[in-house]
Amino acid sequence: MTVALTFDHDALSSSVERGEGQVLLSRGEFGPRVGVPRILDLLERHGIRATFFVPGHTIATFPDSVASIVEAGHELACHGWAHEDLGSLSGDEQRGILERSRDAVGDAFGQAPTGFRAPYWSLSDDTLGLVEELGFAYDSSLMDDDVRLHRVRFGDRHDRTRSELGREGRLVEVPISWTLDDWPQFEPGRLGLGPMSAPSKVEEIWAAELRWAWEHEPGGALTYTMHPEAIGRMSRIAMLHRLIELAESLDGVEFERLDTVVERWVSANP
Repeated sequence: MTVALTFDHDALSSSVERGEGQVLLSRGEFGPRVGVPRILDLLERHGIRATFFVPGHTIATFPDSVASIVEAGHELACHGWAHEDLGSLSGDEQRGILERSRDAVGDAFGQAPTGFRAPYWSLSDDTLGLVEELGFAYDSSLMDDDVRLHRVRFGDRHDRTRSELGREGRLVEVPISWTLDDWPQFEPGRLGLGPMSAPSKVEEIWAAELRWAWEHEPGGALTYTMHPEAIGRMSRIAMLHRLIELAESLDGVEFERLDTVVERWVSANP
């Protein structure tokens, strides 16, 4: 099976988009200042290639941070421009954001990006249709599976009597879950306050998911979602190190970028 380590390199973007103050802006700056270097060092020591979903605002504000990710051999994928809530925007507004961020990521990555993840995992009825239309190969925003890639379905209709399911399109879905996301575990409150989990608790959950997938889902792809400003803190990066060591101890587990995972899946499922 495959383990995909993915990082949403939001930096200042979400705090700027929401008009937040200096304290939360500084939390965002921790990502490029401290979190990303720690992550890159850990990945390099283990020979792991990962995927970074990067808003255009981060590329424009911290180009050296983004360049260091590319130079280390990791994938860049799209994550909006200023971490906008795409589910609240019109189709035309979303198209403009997607095109602008796609071009910025392509310039930084040196090639057209193939992946997209919606900020806040928030989608309108138009979003994924636009993502497919604009040439992306995969999305990573939906929770309808856990380790099995599949095609995104379009045209669903829902009412209280029944739901009518639509048709599969070309776009591949790499499923995600709040369970495997560091943000609700470590940064639950708007002001960074609240019952934040101990790294040991998150490690227990993430390791249990890994072991079950390894035992029962051969050929699957387990995707972790992390944020440099959250996972990059000292006790948390140590937890990620232990999780990597556990995965390395399991026979047949490999780490891979999502673009490679999707390319292999498409070849096997044309």
